Amino acid sequence: MTTQILLAGSGGQGLLFAGKFLAYAAMIEDKEVSWYPSYGPEARGGTSTCSVILSDEPVGSPIVQQPDILMVLNLPSYLKFMPAVQPGGLLIVDSSMIAETCARDDIRVCCVPATQMSYDENMKGLANMILIGRMLKESGLLLPGTVEPAMKKCIPPAKAAMLELNLRAIALGAAA
Repeated sequence: MTTQILLAGSGGQGLLFAGKFLAYAAMIEDKEVSWYPSYGPEARGGTSTCSVILSDEPVGSPIVQQPDILMVLNLPSYLKFMPAVQPGGLLIVDSSMIAETCARDDIRVCCVPATQMSYDENMKGLANMILIGRMLKESGLLLPGTVEPAMKKCIPPAKAAMLELNLRAIALGAAA
């Protein structure tokens, strides 16, 4: 089975980190993985996407054109990529940043006010991981026991204090 995931938003929203987390988690589960970041020349605020493919067999191309799962954190990304979600796919939307209502009835849509939740819970900058938590709950992509070891692989030693906060953000998203 192959799952194609596209994470999209603005630079600085943690999409590349979220994609790296998914890739490490899948590798821990012995899946074939592709992680392909793409971002504009702007350091923060420019367009940013991250394609992640998780599969039981080798991945032929890292490009995700019709995602099974789309996670969007800003309106331009929503408008651009939402039509490409595969029928039967999953759309995860940060409703704090996107007020649009999805008219498609052939996909599952989960609206989570992740940015607002991150501020309310003193987790500024972790809307990405709140949405990842919801994605994991809705999709069943990863085994629960994979989350913490994957997060430990992603967080550098200099930022070890962020481990617990990221895990809390994932749990918050799963409960949303």
